[in-house]
Amino acid sequence: TMAMAAFVARHLGRGGPALRRVGMVGRFMATAGRSVQKVMEAHCRATGEFADRLGLGDNVRTPLLQAFERWDGKGVPGNVGREEVVPASRLVHLADNVEAFHHAGGVEAAIAVARQRRGTQFAPQLVDCFCDHATEVLADLGDLSAWDAVIALDPSLGAPMDDDLFEEALTAFGDFADLKDPLRTGHSRGVASLAGDAASFLGLPSADVKNVRRAGWVHDVGVIGVSSTVWSEPGPWSFAQRERARTHPYLTERMLARTPALRRIGQCAALHHERLDGSGYPKGLTADAIPVGARILGAADVYDALRQPRPHRPAVDAKAAERVLRDEVAAGRIDGDAANAVLAAAGHRVRRRAGLPGGLTPREVDVVVLLARGRSNRAIAEVLGVSRRTVTSHLEHVYTKLGVSSRTEAALFAMRHGLVEEPAPD
Repeated sequence: TMAMAAFVARHLGRGGPALRRVGMVGRFMATAGRSVQKVMEAHCRATGEFADRLGLGDNVRTPLLQAFERWDGKGVPGNVGREEVVPASRLVHLADNVEAFHHAGGVEAAIAVARQRRGTQFAPQLVDCFCDHATEVLADLGDLSAWDAVIALDPSLGAPMDDDLFEEALTAFGDFADLKDPLRTGHSRGVASLAGDAASFLGLPSADVKNVRRAGWVHDVGVIGVSSTVWSEPGPWSFAQRERARTHPYLTERMLARTPALRRIGQCAALHHERLDGSGYPKGLTADAIPVGARILGAADVYDALRQPRPHRPAVDAKAAERVLRDEVAAGRIDGDAANAVLAAAGHRVRRRAGLPGGLTPREVDVVVLLARGRSNRAIAEVLGVSRRTVTSHLEHVYTKLGVSSRTEAALFAMRHGLVEEPAPD
């Protein structure tokens, strides 16, 4: 429609160079918007598949497939209209628009857009019902926690998943995020595989290996919150583009922070661009504050990204990726043991087998981490399911290996070497 064409002409390529925007708008007009329609249809298919992978059923899948349909049948792909548009889709179409107009212009603006599009984009009876109760429906909308409100309306949404379904969901999140740019396809899976194998190579406890692998699957979900024009930029980023790109780890953490089951994973995932010398982002952390799992994840992300093409450069071969990673270690940005472990996981021959800091065993790491969190010997024994005598024996070995003589010194060692992460939720 003319309205759609005018909207696209105003927004297509926003944030990019003026000449490039003119070319993009020209190509859109020349093809009658067929490329945009294909993107919209692909979006529907992808979200439908996403729902399938999460086992959400047709009650969720069908509305996702109708995300761009209209009541008058003139939507995309234009397969259904009127009563064939399922009730959930009708509600979402109206809610999506009135929320935006309410945010920009208040209740009157929301009512106006609903009435203007009554019988075309929106179902007439639904518009009439909304307009009769608009003030009530929109009351306190700005203060509403949608996550909590939706779950309160349908408690089944809070049902726990078993490990297999949980990990399938995380993998689906990563795959969906990678669709933001076709060149990134498979990146999240690659990072998760490398990071998990590297964590095992380093001898991390099994719970930490699982956390690192899971963080790899979702480390880039925040890219969804950054404009595609940034990720598809073929030349050097402008200052504004660079700043927008640097927000994606923060967005990842915020997306995953709402539920305890994802919080610890998100905390690790959000640190994959931090660097030992403080030059990383978004927090500019230095070595002492970057846990070993995040160091591994950062090295895995660098290696896998290099092995894929990007709009501004081609993919590099395995030897070149290894050189870059070792250069980053030499510059003090990437942890040497983490890089070594990632290279081993990628099939490279490494100079020596990497190990945990100070030559500690995985069980000794468990002990020193609990000690660093202030647990007594008795409490450590209860958590690990061993006797107090065994804990005392482990501590003696820890003190000897680290060359320390007190709990405080052992705790400082754990913090300096990134062994202490946020505790997992109870």
